[in-house]
Amino acid sequence: MKYVLVTGGVVSGLGKGVTASSVGVLLKACGFRVTSIKIDPYLNTDAGTMSPFEHGEVFVLDDGGEVDLDLGNYERFLDIKLTRDNNITTGKIYQSVIEKERRGDYLGKTVQVVPHITDAIQAWIERVAQIPVDGKDGPADVCVIELGGTIGDIESMPFIEALGQFSYRVGSGNFCLIHVSLVPVLSVVGEPKTKPTQHSVRQLRALGMTPDLLACRSSKELDDNVKGKLAQFCHVALSNIVNLHDVPNIWHIPLLLRDQKAHEAILKALNLQGVATEPNFKEWISRTKVHDKFHESVRIAMVGKYTGLSDAYLSVLKALLHASVAHNHKLIVDWVPAEDLEDGTFKENPDAHEAAWGLLKGANGILVPGGFGDRGVQGKILAAKFARENNVPFLGICLGMQIAVIEFARSILGLLDANSTEFDPEAKTPCVLFMPEGSKTHMGGTMRLGSRRTYFQVADCKSAKLYGNASFVDERHRHRYEVNPDMISQFESAGLSFVGKDETGRRMEIIELPGHPFFVGAQFHPEFKSRPGKPSPLFSGLISAACKMSRTVLPTSNGHAKLTNGIHNGHLSVNAHNGNGSKSPNGSINGVHTNGNGLHADGSF
Repeated sequence: MKYVLVTGGVVSGLGKGVTASSVGVLLKACGFRVTSIKIDPYLNTDAGTMSPFEHGEVFVLDDGGEVDLDLGNYERFLDIKLTRDNNITTGKIYQSVIEKERRGDYLGKTVQVVPHITDAIQAWIERVAQIPVDGKDGPADVCVIELGGTIGDIESMPFIEALGQFSYRVGSGNFCLIHVSLVPVLSVVGEPKTKPTQHSVRQLRALGMTPDLLACRSSKELDDNVKGKLAQFCHVALSNIVNLHDVPNIWHIPLLLRDQKAHEAILKALNLQGVATEPNFKEWISRTKVHDKFHESVRIAMVGKYTGLSDAYLSVLKALLHASVAHNHKLIVDWVPAEDLEDGTFKENPDAHEAAWGLLKGANGILVPGGFGDRGVQGKILAAKFARENNVPFLGICLGMQIAVIEFARSILGLLDANSTEFDPEAKTPCVLFMPEGSKTHMGGTMRLGSRRTYFQVADCKSAKLYGNASFVDERHRHRYEVNPDMISQFESAGLSFVGKDETGRRMEIIELPGHPFFVGAQFHPEFKSRPGKPSPLFSGLISAACKMSRTVLPTSNGHAKLTNGIHNGHLSVNAHNGNGSKSPNGSINGVHTNGNGLHADGSF
């Protein structure tokens, strides 16, 4: 087994995950099987209980693992299926060591960070690296490891020590270290500054590790003089310094690495030159070029509570992007804070309320993603109602599906007090209930998690057709609440169709509204299995329906917009906003470009 370690310096958020994924793509293109491991130095055992404001979205794996969003990048880039053990945290390591100590496995020894914690880290890496993740038998050829955080962080010290020992133990020719660092360009001076990277590499070397490659993040391309200076002061060969400057979308990153011959430096460090093939990027290049040439656009209104942080919905954004590329359209995402759609905001901040409704009514499709808690719920219900009444393509995911059910109960069944027990434990008409197997005392790992099977109840429904007329589908779940099975007959008699159910027939998985262009809700999270070139079927259905929408927005006497059929003769001149009525700044936000009229999900790096 060969190992590639990716570390980061100077600041966090440089794109280590995208870099590690791109290195994997590069090695895969050279003919090698690749697996990935993400190390997160925090004490949480997993990402399941963390707020999206802390670490972005929680990515869910087939085995129910709630992991860091970077594992989503690995799966999408490499088209693999990882396990919960591919995400190592300080909490997991300490928990395993303490359990061994309690069992008496250390035979009376004093349990210490070195060697017990560091040995546990190394053993974990070696064990997980052997697990096949690409559907083939036997272990992969190369394991790409990403160390989260920044070199110098106190919390990552045990991992640095363990990885230093590990590199020595596996030996030269089996370990390659790539250090990702920032080379900032100060606006006052106007030239790249190498000192932060020099200090970062010096700190890394002081900890006993010397980088084989230096991946320099910058806003613009670095010239040879800057690279030469870095080579001289960082003791890295000039040919092993690669520049990862900002690009239109992240699919360019593997191509940047290839063009700078990073694969040759990596293969040399791993003694794989004799068995590697020339990188085959034909399909990757084709997809990247096609994406950059789109002229037609499709606008999707994303109605949620974390609209100020795109990482909270990263997989949803990527799934929308995959689907829009498949339909040859440029994706524009209009972030709509759910609370701003509510009547309370109309009284407190009318500008924000008007802007939110303008974005909603100017979109070709509406998506309500998953979430927890009651903040913004009424706004999401209003969004679902608008989509249902005006034939606007709608996709509700997890909570988004439950919201659509609540709205239908209130508006069509006349059950004005219909609600979820998540928002009102004493609801008189609970159309969404807490699942009986859930825990109300422990939060972590107690939801219905991972891959579960959904059986289609209606053979010719839209969802079944999108999944290739399959009789069932396996998708990933993450929820504590479900639609009340005792109310299904009421809903279906009123026209809401539950086209997908679990194996018991008691748990609702997919809803559809017959006669509507596209009104679908899914209890599962289809975004987690979407891939470039293989978009999620439900997202593909939403984008397909949205592309067909041709609408004009006209003002009415009450200040709201009126939806009419016709030809869209221009973009809606309402600025994307962040919840306070102000315009979002120009620039890129983790792969989403803000242009003042919405967010271009173009994958900017």
